[in-house]
Amino acid sequence: MSWANRAVPAAVAAVAALAVRDLLQRDHALLRNFPVLGRARYLLESIGPELRQYIVAGNNEERPFTRDQRRWVYASAKEENNYFGFGTDNDIEYTPGYPIIKHRTFGRAVPPSSPGAGHDVTLPCAKVLGAARGRARAFRPESVVNISGMSFGSLSGNAVEALNRGAALARCLHNTGEGGLSPYHRNGGDLVFQIGTAYFGCRDEHGRFSLERLKDLVAGAPVRALEIKLSQGAKPSLGGLLPAAKVSAEIAATRGIPQGRDCVSPSRHAEFSDCDSLLDWVELLAAETGLPVGIKSAVGDLGFWEELATLMRDTGRGVDFVTVDGGEGGTGAAPLIFTDSVSLPFQQGFSRVYRVFAEHNLHEQVVFVGAGKLGLPDNAVVAFALGADMVNVGREAMLAIGCIQAQKCHTDTCPTGVATQNAWLARGLDPARKSVRAANYIRTLRRDLMKVAEACGVEHPGLIDTGSVEVLDGRTGSTPLDQVYGYRPGWGLPSAADRAEIVRLMTAEAPQGGSAPPSPTAVG
Repeated sequence: MSWANRAVPAAVAAVAALAVRDLLQRDHALLRNFPVLGRARYLLESIGPELRQYIVAGNNEERPFTRDQRRWVYASAKEENNYFGFGTDNDIEYTPGYPIIKHRTFGRAVPPSSPGAGHDVTLPCAKVLGAARGRARAFRPESVVNISGMSFGSLSGNAVEALNRGAALARCLHNTGEGGLSPYHRNGGDLVFQIGTAYFGCRDEHGRFSLERLKDLVAGAPVRALEIKLSQGAKPSLGGLLPAAKVSAEIAATRGIPQGRDCVSPSRHAEFSDCDSLLDWVELLAAETGLPVGIKSAVGDLGFWEELATLMRDTGRGVDFVTVDGGEGGTGAAPLIFTDSVSLPFQQGFSRVYRVFAEHNLHEQVVFVGAGKLGLPDNAVVAFALGADMVNVGREAMLAIGCIQAQKCHTDTCPTGVATQNAWLARGLDPARKSVRAANYIRTLRRDLMKVAEACGVEHPGLIDTGSVEVLDGRTGSTPLDQVYGYRPGWGLPSAADRAEIVRLMTAEAPQGGSAPPSPTAVG
């Protein structure tokens, strides 16, 4: 009997056996009623996201990042043409909340006469981080675009290394995330060390915070600032769990935990319990390390921020920077209710926090950092207008090093090796090559922010004010940004001294960086 003659009866027998199994099982009514055939439904459901991503969805339908947004990041990272032709396909006239940036015919800043002119301006921060409180190691960040906190554990070692090398190339800061400072963070990029509720990397053998271990860690690494993580947009006020199977020897050593056991992050800090004790701890860390110290938080109840600002005003203690993470942030896996409905989206949360500090006359003393889909130029411009001094990019940086938005981050099966501890999948990500793409993306975002600033007639994105943005109410009306969020004149801008200094730096003859990324050539 030929192979074909043997294969057909075998296939028929297999289908028949499957049909019998479907008829006898009681878990799925669909399969009992439609044996074998009903399995097609489960197959289509399992590959539905991929079908929508590549075949069905339009350019602006996918979430969290549309196809157009991902295309812009990918093209920027590869130094390819990131222009779009034939006008916008956004439904501008009928989209309430859509921001419109108002260019100026004449302004102080004169843009270069050709698209390729100029150099890669690193876009330094308009404020000196830690200067307002006299920190010993205060510094002016070289870049207003920096890499957000994503831990080794949530990301693969190769992904962390690629981001850190990219940060070194782009001369920006790289936040470690709460998972400690790994060997992959030591590839030349300056760091912001994030301290989470489990104190990974600076804890003793009992899991308690150790000041001595923190001091040893920052003394042996290029840590420029400390960030106390109170919460994040993806899972505010929710602890974390890294299953035992993922706690490798490397992760255990980085975090200071036992290998092969579940790694649990509490939902709250043990070193402080209110604003007063938080500020005491901030001052302790700053005094012992000399570093600027800030906090990162999503925004919910404003009572915390009111109390914090009042204590800062009345006692002289205070944080050096505040990172506000929008509820649309997503670099951490979380229950659906948290990702969808807990904490305010960035613009509302940030504007409320900024307003509290401004009402206490503290807004010029604090460096404000924004996060939550701010790695797209339009979102970032609105953030700067609202008072952000810097923006952190998370998922956009992941896209730049190869993420395809497969949304498998929580399954350890990321197909591009970015968000996984699977050694086979992680090997596909080449840190050396992907670091260049991360740097290209950051440089391109800075370049586009600079171009928009020039269109608005100012020398730096941090000088874009609320008068430069209006928000559409619908087809027939719009409202200036300051009115939307209740800002007073002058809010959203650095102090007069900081404005003068950043203008001086931006107009100095000496270049602020290396060569610019090639400006794509418009085709048509």
